[in-house]
Amino acid sequence: MVQRILEAGDIESLDQSAIPRIRTPERATVFLARAARLRALAERSNPIAGYLRLMAALADAQHDVIQDFKAQAPSAALIASAQQHSMPLIPALSGVRDPAWQDVLVRLLDKLKAAGPLTPALEQLIAKLKSLDSATLETQADAIFAQRFAEVDPASAPFISAALQVVWTDLAADIDKRDVPYIETLGLCPVCGSHPVASMVRLGGAYENYRFLQCGLCATEWHMVRAKCSNCDSTKGIAYHALGTPDADTETKERESKKAPLKAESCDECHTYRKIGFQDKDYDFEPFADDLASLTLDLLMGEEGYRRASPHPWLWPEQVDDKTDQAGESN
Repeated sequence: MVQRILEAGDIESLDQSAIPRIRTPERATVFLARAARLRALAERSNPIAGYLRLMAALADAQHDVIQDFKAQAPSAALIASAQQHSMPLIPALSGVRDPAWQDVLVRLLDKLKAAGPLTPALEQLIAKLKSLDSATLETQADAIFAQRFAEVDPASAPFISAALQVVWTDLAADIDKRDVPYIETLGLCPVCGSHPVASMVRLGGAYENYRFLQCGLCATEWHMVRAKCSNCDSTKGIAYHALGTPDADTETKERESKKAPLKAESCDECHTYRKIGFQDKDYDFEPFADDLASLTLDLLMGEEGYRRASPHPWLWPEQVDDKTDQAGESN
């Protein structure tokens, strides 16, 4: 008797109670929702409100551009190879990317200029970016993907990242979830191999009460069990930190922490952290936007001796010490 061996996608389709493994981005809403959330967070007396509004305008530009943009889709051979070797489906670090991303960058910059008055510094930065030759832009993209911090211009990085996000988000929006391989490193995006920016515990249907990491590049979300470090996979020494009333007593701090919609999930094994949001406490939570808008929590974690597991694509560090480099490479 010949027995058929089921593939992972077949197994999931048979098990109606299975946890959804992948959430792909929706082209029509992903950047629009991000822009709206950034503006909402800017209104909450945020110390970087001006920057959040600028990044909201950038997300608006991404939304406009992606509506009529089509990236070169991965070949059937590439998909088959990724599945065979348990590698990300469309790896950012492969060095092979659609050259159209440079045209996307110019379109984003033009839309920013058209959106409203810019500061002289931003005008100069946009002019500088538009004057860079193709080879220099590709070198910057390589450095951003590889997190070679010393080679990245922090002022240019958010805009270059935004153009690359349009390309990879377009690709991720069109893939068949069943084509996405199971990769060995659970803390990396199974679609593009990039680091997650943050995670959230979702509400609704099959996603109810499950934690999903959100990719900082292609906006794909993938399931990872809670109380497990997304940087080193450890289940030891996991703790949660939230902002609270200064000088409050222990009971008050614990009560505030339980109600907090955003926390930092730290790991004592690798001494890193990533933020996690809870949709039941703030339904509009958006990992990319909320992570960017919560610098005060980053400062708290720094004071407590933890490092970010990876940088935010729109807030690139000017310099990173050796320990942080090692943490980012531990995945």
